Amino acid sequence: MKLALAFLAAFFWQAGTIHLSESAPTPQADPLHLRYERALALPANASGIACAILDATVYAHSASASADDLRVFRTVSSGKQQEIPFVVSYSEAQPTDATTATVHNLSLRNGILVFDLAMPPRAYTLVDLQLAAQNFIATADVSGSDGPSAPSRPLGTFTLFDLTQQQLARSTSLPLQESTFAQLHIQLHLHRIDGGRFPNVSTAIIEGATVPASREAQTLYTVVASTRSIIQQGSASLAQLNAPAHVPIERVHFVLQPADTSDFLRSVSIRAESDFHISPQPQEVIDGEIWRVTRAASASGDPAIHAAELTLPAVIASNLHAPATIRVEVNNSAYPPLRLKAVQLEMRQRTLCFDAARGSTYTLRYGDNALRATVYDLSRLAVLPSRPIVATLGREEFSRQYLQRKVTITYRERNPEQRWVELLAALAVVGAFAASHTKRRGRHR
Repeated sequence: MKLALAFLAAFFWQAGTIHLSESAPTPQADPLHLRYERALALPANASGIACAILDATVYAHSASASADDLRVFRTVSSGKQQEIPFVVSYSEAQPTDATTATVHNLSLRNGILVFDLAMPPRAYTLVDLQLAAQNFIATADVSGSDGPSAPSRPLGTFTLFDLTQQQLARSTSLPLQESTFAQLHIQLHLHRIDGGRFPNVSTAIIEGATVPASREAQTLYTVVASTRSIIQQGSASLAQLNAPAHVPIERVHFVLQPADTSDFLRSVSIRAESDFHISPQPQEVIDGEIWRVTRAASASGDPAIHAAELTLPAVIASNLHAPATIRVEVNNSAYPPLRLKAVQLEMRQRTLCFDAARGSTYTLRYGDNALRATVYDLSRLAVLPSRPIVATLGREEFSRQYLQRKVTITYRERNPEQRWVELLAALAVVGAFAASHTKRRGRHR
């Protein structure tokens, strides 16, 4: 029996040894095996941290959705290619989450809602008020101070509105200049849409306020795909776009004809389906609204309104591993179709940064399925400058030196079931051996 157990242990040890030996180490990046190349052009005699904006083509032709195979090479003496460290940064607002501004000293004075907001200890440019009211036009007189006893500074008068009754949009945001005041003082004047006195004004209308990231740190976007082909189908305006594999899509932007100045509120549906998906149902559906309100100042004293929201957040994952078809539908209902000039798919701007030396030549290479994410010493790139050297990404070219990497596949990798066959055979041998051993022991008793 001990011999049988030793045999079984030896089998598992051998299987484990074979498995480890077949897990080859991650290959090193070699320019010969990177299918695509693009020059990284720098200003003359430039040195220091340089950054180039990556476009959708890089992600479409990289080997994976996370673009693990991106590499930057510097040409050294005798034309040799030397891999150098780099980082890819993503444009995003900081902080990414909105924070709450606490309401203090709320009161109603002669029909005017008066209150203070305790602001977060950071820069801000936008304040979203939560108002429990509909069908109104309001003006908000805003001033800021660094505390209850500190002097106050006027920040402006802003227009808020809710045009639900007219089947139009609602906007309750204060678009300030970037500020860091610890406290905002607000006087809110509410009117009906027709300019009359707003009924039942009470302090319950003020429900709270949130503070998104500063506009100075807002997200930048790069166009992934665009179409001007807008067709009308019944009451809907339809656009269809093709998204390459691996390219992230994070926003849809609607471009109106310059001559169109109409007010509108439209529901939008975005449907994404992988080109290799056989189900009749789309893999992803995202719904939202776009709108615009443009109005001149009224005779009753209401200020002019010029506001719009023509983008829709749409983080679409269905196209990350395969090409996808994106269908965008604008529901016009009983209203005339929007005069759309284009519909664009966009991704957050991605920037590749590296440490450039004066007089050197740099190339971005990608397109090797065998590569994994890099691990570099990023001492110089840990903190990127606010104004880096601008590097220009050249036209994508197929590498003339490209040589497909040879991948050795063992018999066991081609036939993974073989190991289970061997295991079952080993167990059968051990079982037979144990039964025979038990039988012999029974005879000797």
